[in-house]
Amino acid sequence: MRSPVKTTTRPSAEMDDNRVLARTLVEREVLTLQQAKAALAQLQKEPGKTLEKILLDGDLIKEEDLLETKAALWHVPYIDLKNYEIDPEVLELVPAATAKKFKFFPLFRIDGTLLVAMTDPKDMNAIDKVAQLTQLEISPALSSAEALQYAIDRYYGKEEEVQIENVMEKISNEEIQDILEVIEAEEEKDIAGGGVQQTTADLERLAEEAPVVKMANMVLMQGIMDGASDVHINPEETMVRVRYRIDGVLRDSLNLPKNLQQALISRIKILSSMDIAENRIPQDGQMRIKTKSKVVDIRVSTLPSAHGENVVMRILDKNAALLKLENLGFEDDTLKMTRKLMSNAYGIILVTGPTGSGKTTTLYAVLNELNSVEKNIITLEDPIEYRLPLIRQSQVNHKAGMTFAKGLRSILRQDPDIVMVGEIRDSETGNIAIQAALTGHLVLSTLHTNDSAGAVTRLAEMGIEPFLISTAVLGVQAQRLVRRICPDCKEEYKPNFPVPETVLDYFGFTENDLKEIKFYHGKGCKKCNGKGYRGRQSILEVLPVTETIRDMILKGGSTDDIRNQAVKEGMRTMLMDGWIKIFKGVTTLDEVMRVTNIG
Repeated sequence: MRSPVKTTTRPSAEMDDNRVLARTLVEREVLTLQQAKAALAQLQKEPGKTLEKILLDGDLIKEEDLLETKAALWHVPYIDLKNYEIDPEVLELVPAATAKKFKFFPLFRIDGTLLVAMTDPKDMNAIDKVAQLTQLEISPALSSAEALQYAIDRYYGKEEEVQIENVMEKISNEEIQDILEVIEAEEEKDIAGGGVQQTTADLERLAEEAPVVKMANMVLMQGIMDGASDVHINPEETMVRVRYRIDGVLRDSLNLPKNLQQALISRIKILSSMDIAENRIPQDGQMRIKTKSKVVDIRVSTLPSAHGENVVMRILDKNAALLKLENLGFEDDTLKMTRKLMSNAYGIILVTGPTGSGKTTTLYAVLNELNSVEKNIITLEDPIEYRLPLIRQSQVNHKAGMTFAKGLRSILRQDPDIVMVGEIRDSETGNIAIQAALTGHLVLSTLHTNDSAGAVTRLAEMGIEPFLISTAVLGVQAQRLVRRICPDCKEEYKPNFPVPETVLDYFGFTENDLKEIKFYHGKGCKKCNGKGYRGRQSILEVLPVTETIRDMILKGGSTDDIRNQAVKEGMRTMLMDGWIKIFKGVTTLDEVMRVTNIG
């Protein structure tokens, strides 16, 4: 049976804390006098250690006895957090970043007092911080470091998942401070539908708090610095996941505490001129930010989901609109063919591929090359992604009745030489585009098909007459984007795969020839975040509509028949173009197989 504590004197600043603790442990009969003296002597020899560590490492005392003694010595309660259930409303009083930094955990609130578990109840800096943050009187309790970490991991997210301290370090980056000023200037925008409601006011207040502003800035700026095309904010049951699409592949970047969700999303909605009080329907918005090196437009989309509003932000780097065709991955012969198609005064040129295959970038590169003061170029886009000089750009607005079909009819009354239609989605738009091409206009547009030959049959499936397709379509370019091998960690390697006979025949290789060819991949480095890839470029095929193919279209030829005929006439397929990039050491076999769905 333990004896009661015989001393109630607090250790003063002049007293040796270790000796006071050792004496109290002896008085409570959880440590012998000889053990205490030996531990203190060892402490003199090993000043880098603490008395507590010496006692615990030597199995001289149980941690629970040690903590109970310290709690009694400091006149605070001892609490085992592993047996505690926490009220979620209390958790919201203290952000995870603050709890982790100052090593405390909120337990419960009674009137104006908040009981907080700490590993060091004497840490007045931490107590003052949480008091200032919560505007409550703080009553500290003692907990073990292990139990405190367990509670933080359980209720705020694990250490490896909730990287708030690392996030805050990134916020001090000069680029992020630069964006801070610009975004603050955007704050004065009106909020669409933001009536005077208590809930809206609360959201605005949360969204304008400094930590939330910094967090939103960091999320955006990190995406820009990493070269991401999209930023995803995905609410989940216990956290908020932030992911970046870099070189076409989504990468996990950061997991934030659930209690930051509402404030972070509200902040983004304010910057994008959305209604922050509306979270039941999808919304679209946009913002513009400026870094030290460039101006970036960001298109924002929200979508209600099971765990809150999902946010996707498309980063539109204006420099991408200034790309030239020769920088997109064209081989000399395909570039020559594309420019030959572009030299026509009328007809349709189509670019095909799935979403995210670089179709829009290719069309902008074509427009840049065709652009001049002698030509009236008008575009109809959904939405306008990049602003181009001289070119008249208009945007689809379904709410106002401005569809592709209606917009295209109006454009044809604007005396255009060249028309770019963002996408042919239906027969009405397709027929108007065909008529425009047949009446002296060069029309550029996109379709969603797997390859170039499929674009011809897709138009026919829309109900467009084959004789119109064969007459109007000049050619079709199909493309995909492959990741480039990182130049900083590029290394030669010996692949262990059989090369298809079709590839050998196309290039005129034998198996022995392949032994002389060098293959490369990226081993992974800091520059590419260990992925082995950095940047992307196109692999593509260009199908010109020749007289033979025109006859096949008129007779209702199938996609396979048209493709085979194009190959006979010299078209190089995307797969073959991919192999050229492999042999040149630009990309890897895995990448080509991934984007062409072969392998």
